Amino acid sequence: MDAVVASVERFAYKGVASNLLSYLTGHVKMSTSSAAKSVSTWIGVTSMLPLVSAILADSYWDRYSTIMASSLLYVIGLVGLTSWALLCAWMPTSSLFLPLYLISIGQGGYNPSLQAFGADQLEIDDGRLPRSEEEGKSDKKSLFFQWWYFGICSGSLLGNSVMSYIQDTFGWGLGFAIPTAAMAISVACFRCGSRFYVNKQLKIPNSPFQSIIQAVKLAVTRGARSKTISLPPRDVSVQLELQEKPLREDSDRCDDMAGEAPGVAKTILRLLPIWMMLLMFAVIFQQPVTFFTKQGMMMRRSIGSSFVIPPAMLQSAITISIILIMPLYDKLIIPFLRLVTRREKGIDVLQRIGIGMCVSIVAMVVAAVAESKRRTHESLRVDSQRLTIFWLLPQYILLGISDVFTVVGMQEFFYMQVPTNMRTIGIGLYLSVFGVGSFLTALLISVLELMSNTRGKSHGWFSDDAREARLDKFYWILALLSSISFLMFAYLCRYYSR
Repeated sequence: MDAVVASVERFAYKGVASNLLSYLTGHVKMSTSSAAKSVSTWIGVTSMLPLVSAILADSYWDRYSTIMASSLLYVIGLVGLTSWALLCAWMPTSSLFLPLYLISIGQGGYNPSLQAFGADQLEIDDGRLPRSEEEGKSDKKSLFFQWWYFGICSGSLLGNSVMSYIQDTFGWGLGFAIPTAAMAISVACFRCGSRFYVNKQLKIPNSPFQSIIQAVKLAVTRGARSKTISLPPRDVSVQLELQEKPLREDSDRCDDMAGEAPGVAKTILRLLPIWMMLLMFAVIFQQPVTFFTKQGMMMRRSIGSSFVIPPAMLQSAITISIILIMPLYDKLIIPFLRLVTRREKGIDVLQRIGIGMCVSIVAMVVAAVAESKRRTHESLRVDSQRLTIFWLLPQYILLGISDVFTVVGMQEFFYMQVPTNMRTIGIGLYLSVFGVGSFLTALLISVLELMSNTRGKSHGWFSDDAREARLDKFYWILALLSSISFLMFAYLCRYYSR
């Protein structure tokens, strides 16, 4: 049920986000660079809020209640967006962002709590398990994240393809109303199945947020050379969740809270280097909904005399690639990697992330070459000589392949590498990579726009004029920065448990 609900949520979100750049440039009449920065900032806020809501869910609330409350805000935001599209002639442009950011707030609590809640359904044992059984459960968790991503990609496929066509053909009112109805129905269905769920998240007195505060207090106390303080012991409910791949040794679990509090803070700080090296991957991750879509708008999109391909529809190539490759990952890719590496798992989670990062760099190189070719044909000023939009398919497909490796690997890595009472925060950390990556995208656009502006040219590299735009240079810079990030990532991996 959780995977189906997540799939519908992705359908609703992609039904809005995938074609939002076209809506802002074509319907709201914003410039390309302004629309791209607005979309990147909105996606950034949407991806950062899960970290805040995760702290609240793990510290002061429970995951089920967070899901229900945030889903209500999510649906209200979608209703508001649909209403704005229908009444846009009487609405100021600035008011459009109110429903959009209501969606951000709703999704901020919905996504990490739903994913962690779904993983909780595998937590069916209250005691410690033999090592062989713990490894078996670890494999189940890995499969859960893999097929969870398969499910949300299925929803994304419908959102990218069907909704972009409806929005471009039948109007934005209907195009936003369908995702709204789908989301409302999925929340109602999730609520109806409540009595069948396993909800083992009990109220933990020493929550992660409180533990970090206690860590600071403990440092001050030790600095003053006071006597050792006596803090409450850990709640037994912490043992209700599995202990796969902890960053601390088993002996640390027997320490009192004085030893645990700094460990929680260190856990987050220790993940920051890997988190930072993934930011450039997150920047590349944003390109399909911004400049890849803009590329498609500047190319020949007609098939025959009547059908015109919506530029956002090509984002479906990413999800189709994921849906086709994901089932082959365990059946073909892992057995092949076992032969190469002579290891039971083939590759560990960090190697999986690294492979995806390399593929994303190749995707940027291919995108730069395709854009250079588009500009060459555009200079002929003959419509029949314009490059067809299908030249963009390779870069979309390569990003789909990179997602199978990196995005799934990130979900597993951040979930498993935090203490068990911080699992929602782990998912929030994973999502926050894409949030900060979106802000970094907007910053890069602003800096490069300022540097590339020349007299007589509108917006330099990001010009609305297809003959002046130099997106190829932007893609080359992304490839270079991502290569540097990958090399640093590879160096840092030696310091993390596999």
